[in-house]
Amino acid sequence: MDWIQALILGVIQGLTEYLPVSSSGHLAIISTFFGIDGEESLMFTVAVHIATVLSTLVMLWREIDWILKGLFKFEMNEETKYALNILVSMIPVAIVGVFFKDRVEEAFGSGLLIVGVMLMLTAVLLIFSYYAKPRQKEHISLWDAFVIGVAQACAVLPGLSRSGSTIATGLMLGNSKEKLAQFSFLMVIPPILGEALLDILKAVKGEAVMGDIGTFPLAIGFLAAFLSGCFACKLMISVVKKGKLVWFGIYCAIIGVAVLVYHLAQ
Repeated sequence: MDWIQALILGVIQGLTEYLPVSSSGHLAIISTFFGIDGEESLMFTVAVHIATVLSTLVMLWREIDWILKGLFKFEMNEETKYALNILVSMIPVAIVGVFFKDRVEEAFGSGLLIVGVMLMLTAVLLIFSYYAKPRQKEHISLWDAFVIGVAQACAVLPGLSRSGSTIATGLMLGNSKEKLAQFSFLMVIPPILGEALLDILKAVKGEAVMGDIGTFPLAIGFLAAFLSGCFACKLMISVVKKGKLVWFGIYCAIIGVAVLVYHLAQ
């Protein structure tokens, strides 16, 4: 992987981790065209995922500071309830990530066929959530947090957008647009870090190869993912508040069809 490829992949990762168009799906598409093997780029994948987490911490530091200050009051306040919601939302993805992720990957793979199908499913979710007009709740309940967490766990499939699935699910449950985007981005921090840790542990155990990527391309990819992640995080919060997810649904539908046509033509 050269530095130009690292730059492109880093930008794609940073943008698509927050924009509801599937980072895994886009990385699979770009990697296929670049001829990059997934195992060979494991170190790069871990690096850009950590970069996107850092971009979340930077862009939402006020919300994170608010939660931490509330937790250290050691009382059942709004901040503690919010933290509990995040904790509950992690349960489904933790179960899938630890016990079923490898089986899901073996069953469905990460080829363009599954990516195209899941992008189409992402499009359906986004478009449906746009036209569904449920009552807007002021607070995300524990049950809603769990259901949103289930949606996040399903996004282990490449091409099914994590942010798209969680935000669309939250909207269909009737949650406030203003609070849903930041909740969706905060709840994704532990799973991304957990996934990176599992990849590192696999490499340590000899079950995966971290890959031989140069320091310069790795640094370029990390920086690109961080900067584009900051931009996409801020943009997506504004987009959700304005209810413009339908355009991303149309985009996912177009890309999904294009990927399926390309796959069938091979």
